[in-house]
Amino acid sequence: MSVILKAENISKQYRLGTVGTGTLSHDLNRWWHQIRGKEDPYLKVGAVNDRSAKASEDYVWALRDINFEVKTGEVLGIIGKNGAGKSTLLKLLSRVTSPTTGSIRTKGRIASLLEVGTGFHPELTGRENIYLNGAILGMTKPEIRSKIDEIIAFSGCEMYIDTPVKRYSSGMRVRLGFAVAAHLEPEILVVDEVLAVGDAEFQKKAIGKMQDLSTGEGRTVLFVSHNMLSIEQLCSRCIVLENGTVSYNGKTKLAISNYLAKEKQKDTKVSFPLSSKNIRINHFKVIDNLENIAEILFIGSQYKLNLGLKNIATLDQYIDVRIQFFSNEKLITTLNSYHRNETYLLKENEVVDLLFNIPKLPLSSGRYSLGIQIYNRSEKMVLYEHENFFTLEIKEGDFFKTGRLPHRKLLGKCLIDFDMQIRTL
Repeated sequence: MSVILKAENISKQYRLGTVGTGTLSHDLNRWWHQIRGKEDPYLKVGAVNDRSAKASEDYVWALRDINFEVKTGEVLGIIGKNGAGKSTLLKLLSRVTSPTTGSIRTKGRIASLLEVGTGFHPELTGRENIYLNGAILGMTKPEIRSKIDEIIAFSGCEMYIDTPVKRYSSGMRVRLGFAVAAHLEPEILVVDEVLAVGDAEFQKKAIGKMQDLSTGEGRTVLFVSHNMLSIEQLCSRCIVLENGTVSYNGKTKLAISNYLAKEKQKDTKVSFPLSSKNIRINHFKVIDNLENIAEILFIGSQYKLNLGLKNIATLDQYIDVRIQFFSNEKLITTLNSYHRNETYLLKENEVVDLLFNIPKLPLSSGRYSLGIQIYNRSEKMVLYEHENFFTLEIKEGDFFKTGRLPHRKLLGKCLIDFDMQIRTL
């Protein structure tokens, strides 16, 4: 297969702080160096793209020295945590902005879906925007007309197709935008995380369409997502971005493992006790059915989540506790004492152990982060909140007690216990 896209030493630098402040002097300085045949003085400065670090310089390298090739018909996944440079890279590849250094060479038309409603004029109808986008891609009116019925049917927005796009919901704009980008015959389709805005049915349809484009029509797809299942299902190769640089470039499964392993290394272990003005968390632990502390959990086994609290306020408090389970930053399920009508009166200086009993763990194997919120029901105020205070590792287990372990790819994130009956007619 021939190379359809090649990125060589591309970097992108941005100025931090208020937009426009002091930029004229910097531009003049750049111009003065240029006419004297010298290197841009600001290419020698700039902080690493670590959004959690304190700014120490005026410039930051959103991307630095990125090199890769994409072949015709390949589906390339791009993953990394928020702020790693994924969207910046796609904007460079789509020519929305230009790199500070380096070059990007492509063959053929590029269609991009980077943000909700990208390229749509809000005052024009959906039908008019289809023609507008087709013209931007260099297609003739007869070419667009031959595809328009297929685009409208795929988007599922036929009722509103002659309504101005400004009246569309974000999900409808994504549906129409993806339908246009995928059907107007681009050689390269660039898709950012926007598909997450669509509903489950549309996401499944969109992934199927991208697979058809690559395998059936030999078109190239660049796909950014935080959904590792979609990445594994769709992509033949993957790039992992970390702080604006490529930390891994290779097979998808190895890339996902590399990414998740690095995220695990960066997990910060919370040290107990955790305190706020009115409440203190003395401990949190998971206990198995033998009353031992569980480090690794297994699907289908019984566990108790043990939360130790102390009321350090000078009054009694009616409290609700909510524990959330997250996978890849997506909420999977919640244990909420309020839903069980278990609001508890915590008296002044009282120390208690709260036990959340899970008779049969229904979550599939993987790593989960736990979030917690403790709420004062009577005062209607949050006493304590933490989005990632604990991490769970869940392994495969005999959930159905049949000796048959569910295949992970066919499992999803949650199991449901069920009975079967067969009636002869």
